[in-house]
Amino acid sequence: MKQRSTLLVLAAALVLAGCTRIETGEVGLRVGIDKQISGTELLPGSFNQTLVGDVLTFPVRDIAVQLDNKNPLTSDNSTLKDLDLTLVYSISPSAVSELWTTKSRSFHAFEPAQRDWILMHAFMNTVANNAAYKAVRGYKALEVADNRQKIEEEIRRIVTETLKSEKLESALSVTLVQVRNVMPADDIIASANAVVTAQNALRAKEIEVETAKKEAERIAALNANSKAIDYMNAQANMKIAEGVASGKVQAIVVPYDFKGIVNAGSTPVSGR
Repeated sequence: MKQRSTLLVLAAALVLAGCTRIETGEVGLRVGIDKQISGTELLPGSFNQTLVGDVLTFPVRDIAVQLDNKNPLTSDNSTLKDLDLTLVYSISPSAVSELWTTKSRSFHAFEPAQRDWILMHAFMNTVANNAAYKAVRGYKALEVADNRQKIEEEIRRIVTETLKSEKLESALSVTLVQVRNVMPADDIIASANAVVTAQNALRAKEIEVETAKKEAERIAALNANSKAIDYMNAQANMKIAEGVASGKVQAIVVPYDFKGIVNAGSTPVSGR
């Protein structure tokens, strides 16, 4: 009896060891002993034996394509120093079997760590790269960073149109496009900085000219209105005379060209 229980436990362990479970976000396909692919997708959560034949697993959600250190050409024929892009796509679970059996293996990628096949990853990498180069071509080097969102939308549009032209729009869908980094060439940045410096210097000169012009206009207005100045001087002298007469002023400043008569009781101070 004990031996039988041991055999049952060993048998159960062997069965479990020969099974694979399809994880959430994956779809599986059974490969028979004759290497033929079953047309029925194995859904997440299912246990499938691998004692006879094998089971291939394929992620179908949020698959990322990373484009790094790209150098697309802008509309002013300047090569960007750097462009980093992430595109995320998903696969319809019902399309897994058809994609695996009808598309070239070069369209896919293998993930050794998880032993997963990433369907259409190489294909989407090429499509995203071409879309990025086309989208950036519509902008000048110094405009790319300011139009990052528009470029992301344009890349997504181009990729979606490409999928439609390849009759893959029901199998693959783009969920995210993100330009992570973009940098113009060093000589473009240097030229832009030189232009800004020159513009600032020009503005400073313009301000100097405007200031000098206003000062000249002020002096001209004063010279043209000399009678008003004489009147103001006469008014000032009259106020001084009134102050002296009332005894409120004991000392006054006498201009060097003053020709009037000062009260002898006051103490004049020469303006010379």
